[in-house]
Amino acid sequence: MGGEWRKVRVEDIAEKIASGPFGSNLREKEYTDGGVPVIRGNNLTGPRFNNRDYVYVSEQKADQLRASLAYPFDIVFAARGTVGAVGIVTKCRFSRFLLSSNLVKVTVDQAKADPHFVFYYFRSADGQNEILAHVNTTGVPKIERALESLRRFRINLPPLPEQRAIAHILGTLDDKIELNRRMSQTLEEMARAIFKSWFVDFDPVRAKAAVRREHPDWTNAQVSRAACPNLKPEIAELFPDRLVDSELGEIPEGWKIGCIGNEFNITMGQSPPGNTYNEVGEGLPFYQGRTDFGFRFPMRRVYCTAPTRLAKKGDTLISVRAPVGDINIAAEDCAIGRGVAAARHKTGSRSYTYQFMHAKADVFACFEAEGTVFGSIGKKDFNMIRCLVPPKIVVTAFDRLIVQLDDRISINEHQSYNLAALRDELLPKLISGEIRVKDVERLLERTT
Repeated sequence: MGGEWRKVRVEDIAEKIASGPFGSNLREKEYTDGGVPVIRGNNLTGPRFNNRDYVYVSEQKADQLRASLAYPFDIVFAARGTVGAVGIVTKCRFSRFLLSSNLVKVTVDQAKADPHFVFYYFRSADGQNEILAHVNTTGVPKIERALESLRRFRINLPPLPEQRAIAHILGTLDDKIELNRRMSQTLEEMARAIFKSWFVDFDPVRAKAAVRREHPDWTNAQVSRAACPNLKPEIAELFPDRLVDSELGEIPEGWKIGCIGNEFNITMGQSPPGNTYNEVGEGLPFYQGRTDFGFRFPMRRVYCTAPTRLAKKGDTLISVRAPVGDINIAAEDCAIGRGVAAARHKTGSRSYTYQFMHAKADVFACFEAEGTVFGSIGKKDFNMIRCLVPPKIVVTAFDRLIVQLDDRISINEHQSYNLAALRDELLPKLISGEIRVKDVERLLERTT
């Protein structure tokens, strides 16, 4: 797939270049519960585009601001703030989108260039350098004269067939990463729903109570089979058939109220001296809070050669400083700074611990709100948080059921990490022409 590469300006391959409306033309009070989604900076994340977390405007408002509308395959750039962020609008249930005021977009003439190739180019180091060459970093970073600059952005283009082939290779990797993300999200929702059913809504107990009222002389086994047909009998029989009052409201009979410090082993992080940190992989991965947290597992960014506090593989990691309450799981033994605590239920259950801490979001939010400058929670307050104490046998049963889902999520995330590393290795080489499509197609077949 030969042919000459040529340097062109974005305006040479564009059908349209546009910006979001001025702030005065789009105010937060005009957002609606549905309608036309507004693309904001947070949507320019993920492999290509984050098709979630939208705000909306009415169809009528979108019509008024039609010059700032974007459509599938438009490439969107952050012109202010997170300059360098770029996404390509993906096909979904929405046919059109409204740009927010800090964004600009280009609609590529597909007879001249492949939109996905153009997107990947501006995600590459060469493309990022081209963007940053037009940035004013005084105050809030911004692209100077954004529309004019966007027109002048230069891009190195191979012949159109090779553009499409390169975009296909990189897109195949991103498709697999996105598929893994959706699968993991579904599994996460399943695990969370089961935790809520057992330990928040007490569905098995309520169902058994209803059957017991109808059949007071039945055995526990008979009530369990009739009330909980979707649970294995040995699990259903672990739940009582009556709710009783407590300081936290109604709870299953025989269950108790305690505090986190008595039910979980908690390790509060501590930050070692700054001269023990590095980014070259020496020592243990070192996590300090939200900056390091991912969907389920933290991302390696900093390492520490002299850790002072450790978390074990499988421990739940909780952000305890600015903000309080973000949750991840340690994928390996690691060091934790003062912004993180590690927790594990005293049964050793990792799945129960993770879901329990997620379910405490409202409690953690109180500590976030109480901070005078920023939120935080200390060891004493953390340990004293009141909580439900189910029998250990129920906790263990939950863990045995959910650990299969967690293991599948772990496999998905590990595979996605490797695919992203491969994509990031191939991206600059393909975009620059250092390697050609034919050299990587066989590798891609083995990988995906």
